[in-house]
Amino acid sequence: KNAIIYNIKRQEAYNMTDEKYDFTIETLGPCKIPSPIQLSNVIGDFRANYVKDDSFVRYRVNVFDGGEEDDQTAANLMQKAGPRQYIYFDPNHVKAGICTCGGLCPGLNDVIRAIVRSLYNRYGVRRILGFQYGFKGFFPDQGFEALELTPDNVDEIHKIGGSFLGTSRGGGDRVSDVVDCIEKLGISMMFIIGGDGTQRGALDIANEIERRGLKVAVIGIPKTVDNDLLFIDRSFGFETAVQQAKEAVASIHMEAHSQINGIGLVKLMGRESGFIAAETALACHEANFCLIPEVPFDMDGPNGFLSYLEQRLKERHHAVVIVAEGAGQELLTKTNETDASGNIKLADIGVYLRDEITKYFKNKHFHINLKYIDPGYQIRAAVTTANDSIYCERLGNNAVHAAMAGKTKMVVGLVHDKFVHIPISEVTRHRNVVDTEGALWRDALEATDQPILMVNNMESARERTAKAACSGRKKPSEK
Repeated sequence: KNAIIYNIKRQEAYNMTDEKYDFTIETLGPCKIPSPIQLSNVIGDFRANYVKDDSFVRYRVNVFDGGEEDDQTAANLMQKAGPRQYIYFDPNHVKAGICTCGGLCPGLNDVIRAIVRSLYNRYGVRRILGFQYGFKGFFPDQGFEALELTPDNVDEIHKIGGSFLGTSRGGGDRVSDVVDCIEKLGISMMFIIGGDGTQRGALDIANEIERRGLKVAVIGIPKTVDNDLLFIDRSFGFETAVQQAKEAVASIHMEAHSQINGIGLVKLMGRESGFIAAETALACHEANFCLIPEVPFDMDGPNGFLSYLEQRLKERHHAVVIVAEGAGQELLTKTNETDASGNIKLADIGVYLRDEITKYFKNKHFHINLKYIDPGYQIRAAVTTANDSIYCERLGNNAVHAAMAGKTKMVVGLVHDKFVHIPISEVTRHRNVVDTEGALWRDALEATDQPILMVNNMESARERTAKAACSGRKKPSEK
């Protein structure tokens, strides 16, 4: 019974099977202005077509037991993104704002560039402001002036990493101050690029805007390198992160393979979700262990990680270990500290593993040569891969189309390979995690050939990982 209810870690707290959603997208009013983008409603005229508000993508596409009814309600239908024939805002009267919040992520500049170019070149918007350093750019006491953005000054920024506008954590709780700035500057639409915490702040801002009776569209572009945002196939920058991580693992594998009992240990991003670690293990073909937050493991004992690592060294004389930053937190002493975004500061699993591995083999008088790297900041600052750059361009374009049509309180994302609108309230309910009984993790285990579980007592592992998950996770209602 416990095995059915408890999917080892965070899935037990958020069993999504029976969750009901409402994908209805809010709008500021009827669209009456003909779009300046000249498209078509005719099939076969060699011109791209407008997207209608009654075009949807089904969220639930899997059929179980062969008997589920076709659910064509707001609980299952996501509105397709794209240019509308009629828009809400007159481009001549629009003043747009853009900001990037949270940590760095590959693709930030690509998204900024796409938004500016779409507003300017496609819709004729001539007033575009870039707010510096996240939400702090809205506060006069911080002293950061907004930048005038044009295609000329953003045209080359996709060729460099980081954020052209700068970024910071925190400030999303000063909702009234942010809206004061928006109102003072006469902003018509805000494009807020950031992760789940940022998007919760964006929703609070949109609600305050509505309370004041202002007509301002708030559009989120979800940014999380961990790929942990609900519903979305992948977040921008994720593919680049996996590519960069793959190169780091290839380097550490060469080190390990060239040493006597060489061990290569690589810590990758992944606070609550092990997507980067799992996909890197699949991509590199050189990892022998992949440790993620969703799967518990013991260090000691006959079925513990160290025992299996020792077996690997005896058989192959080298090993490569990938660990996500949020893995094994139940084994560590908690910091009880939070960052400016309200995230729990994690204990360093990479350093812990490095030290425990060294101590274990020293006590056994077993010679090893261990190399440990943490390429996190290098990965976050990387320039996007070609496919990620394409994705960012299309995200930015579709965000602009949504804003011009008066959509608000929503993010744009890729679901089942289609660009759709998703309410911020739904996409921030909780984080997406690796399904430990699904195909991705199954394939990652096959790639590493590690044991399915490295625990000595299943019930004990379940209890401590459940406790760690609940103490480190934000509830849906929290900012």
